[in-house]
Amino acid sequence: MWKNRIAGLVGLTLVGLVAAPRSQGQGLGNSPYSRLGLGDANPNLGGTRQLGMGGVGLAAPNGVQVNDLNPALIYYTGRTTYEVGINGQFHTVRNRTQSQRDGSATLGYLAFAVPISKWWAASAGLRPYSAVDYNSTSTGGVAGDPNGQTKEQNTGTGGLAEAHMSHAFRVAKGLTVGGTASYVFGSIDLASGVSLTSAATTINTIEHVHYSDFTYRAGVHYRNKLNSNLNYNVAGVYTFQSHLNGFRNTSIERLDGSVVTSTIPQVVNQQGEAVVPGLAQAGVSFDNNKNWSINLDAAHQQWSEFRSFGVKGGVTTGVTLSDTWRAGIGGEIAPDPSSVDNYFKRVSYRAGLSVAQMPYRPDGRVMYDRAVSWGFSFPLPSATVLDATTINLAFTYGQRGNTAKSIENPSGNIKEDYVRAQLGVSLNNRWFLKRRIE
Repeated sequence: MWKNRIAGLVGLTLVGLVAAPRSQGQGLGNSPYSRLGLGDANPNLGGTRQLGMGGVGLAAPNGVQVNDLNPALIYYTGRTTYEVGINGQFHTVRNRTQSQRDGSATLGYLAFAVPISKWWAASAGLRPYSAVDYNSTSTGGVAGDPNGQTKEQNTGTGGLAEAHMSHAFRVAKGLTVGGTASYVFGSIDLASGVSLTSAATTINTIEHVHYSDFTYRAGVHYRNKLNSNLNYNVAGVYTFQSHLNGFRNTSIERLDGSVVTSTIPQVVNQQGEAVVPGLAQAGVSFDNNKNWSINLDAAHQQWSEFRSFGVKGGVTTGVTLSDTWRAGIGGEIAPDPSSVDNYFKRVSYRAGLSVAQMPYRPDGRVMYDRAVSWGFSFPLPSATVLDATTINLAFTYGQRGNTAKSIENPSGNIKEDYVRAQLGVSLNNRWFLKRRIE
């Protein structure tokens, strides 16, 4: 029995890690907006179950999947649970003159939760914190030379990962609190090069930045009955402002063709930090404690306070970010979780909608990220009282940005259409039970 449990855990971990060999740099397949700040930030949207409902679930307790969206909900872990998620993404990026399609597959998350006592539970995991993956090329003229033309290319790779541990406690009937401590670490590599299209020489500015430090999150959840058939839940989560320590190296690189002929260091081991603003989230949900729930979440983050090495918006782009908000609504239903003669009545079906304000505002105009999500949970027929395995799927179709012209982007802003999918596997088992009969 123990050998089978351990083999299952190891197997799922290897699947996750093999699918994403760069756990620190989650490739997005050329996402231009990842050039801003620390890259495409991974918002606190939970695992596969929550993604299928539009990234909501702050107030939605669940005993089958790990819900570390709100650390206070870890208390509801009914059995030792191990979960792994794999992400896939396909998107089209375009402005008024060009378009490009890309795809990628990465590690979504690893999570482990265990009930410790009647009033205490804990979890640990690994997930992306931010991702940088872009490659853009633009051309321009040469002053005084009507036939001359320059080519500028900007690239970025890397990102940050988050290793986290949470504890949740029941402090009163229906009231739980929880906290998460995370260690954030990773590196970002950026390059900006300019060359004459008529020449083979390119001058690149190379930048390498490494960040690492601790961040903290606190959550609270309250559950009670409206009547004998309906429960309500309210919750709040706050991720505290963090100061990620970092060091930065920059250099000037000269290439003749594809051969580097000289490298001149500019900045060596510059000490600094990235100030990441706090994130406030609140949620409410209703359920019948049996087979359905509906959830509404909202979030706000002051990205206008973001700084990297003392510069608003970051030392590379210098683009000041703006405050953001996000709202989502979603729900789930399992027609008959105890059905014996119809498997699909035991399947959980989910759907949700979300809208978010982006932190980038060309010419002061607000840009949005709108998405629709859906998902499923398929319990394996081999489930027993002691152990169970569930296959979880979540899909999202969305659009962010627009192609309107701006002073910053005369060829039009960047609009991204994306389809994202996440495959998750949950293993549940009752550990630490003493055998009555050997």
